[in-house]
This record gives sequence, C-alpha cells and structure tokens, in this order.
Amino acid sequence: MSEHAKRRDDERTVAGGHRMMRRADREVADAAAIGAIIAGCDIVDMAYADAEGLTVVPLNFGYEYDGDAARLTLWMHSAARGRKIDAIRAAGNRLPVAFTMRTDCEVLEGRTACNWGEAFKSIVGTGVASIVDDMDEARRGLQLLMAHQAHMPHVEFTDAQVRAVTVWKVESDRITAKSHPRPVRGHTPGTDVSR
Repeated sequence: MSEHAKRRDDERTVAGGHRMMRRADREVADAAAIGAIIAGCDIVDMAYADAEGLTVVPLNFGYEYDGDAARLTLWMHSAARGRKIDAIRAAGNRLPVAFTMRTDCEVLEGRTACNWGEAFKSIVGTGVASIVDDMDEARRGLQLLMAHQAHMPHVEFTDAQVRAVTVWKVESDRITAKSHPRPVRGHTPGTDVSR
C-alpha cells in the first residue's frame, strides 16, 4: 500500500460533519470484523457531560450489533441513583454520549524510543443513553449483559430481580473501528506510532 493510501492527512473537522479516519490502513469496515472486535471487549468507557462537567466512566456491558445497519446497542445496569442515572434523567432520558472500547492491546518494543508502538483493536462511537422502563426490554438487556460478561446466554430473571436494578442502554448513531495488529515476526514497526 502506498504512503498516500495509508493516510488521509487532508481531512479537516467540519461542524456537524464526520471526518474520515486519518489512518486508512488501520480502518476496519467489514461488519463481521467489527462484530468480532466488539465481542472481544469487556469494558466500554463512556463519556458525557452533566451539570458537574465532563466525565468518563468504565462499564461492563452487554450488546446487540447489527452490522448491516452499522448499529450498536450497549446494555448496562446500575443502582437507581448516581451520577450517570441522574444525568440521563436530567437530559430527558436522551443523554448524548461518546464511548470507546479496546481489545488485544500489546506494547510493541522498538529499537529507539520513537519506534515503540501498540497493537490494538478498538471501537469508537457516539450515541444516546436512555433508561429502560419496559420490563421485557429491561430483562432482555440483563440477559445480553450476562451473555457477554459471564458467557451465560440463557439466564432467566424474575420481575423482582429486574426491578432491583436500573437497566439502561446506549443506542449508537455512529461507530468506527480500527485495528493495528502485531507485526509479523521479523518485521520492524515503523516510526509512526500515532493512532
């Protein structure tokens, strides 16, 4: 791949738009490959703004991914009160969020300080967080959470168990995926370690 094909250095941020990924050679566009990255992640870091300002929080999650529509729904649960839940309620049950998750991270040693890098696979996205009030939908979210985190896809929850927690979800409006695999043995990584 030519150096020009590897990078999109002429991209600029435009209000209301989405710039293309600068490292075109690391962009993952295949829906199945994106789904595999999501499946390999255990934690999602979610960022949002509330009355206190900006914050980010790491969370366990369950998920549904529709590769054809490039739609990802993340499912979480928490207590009935707390900063996240208060922020969602204060936003009229439509809190804008950003999120990221990563897997297969490994530091790659270089010959000099500038040659070090990292192998990784990652997802970055934006979406809207909302509290789930419907019992059946909340139960489904908890089942997806257990399927992903505990590898127990057939857990049944009683109504009392569902009511004991607050189930909420993030519906993505945009996701991108990136991969920087470990180089093949004998190959020396380049000097550019920028993401």
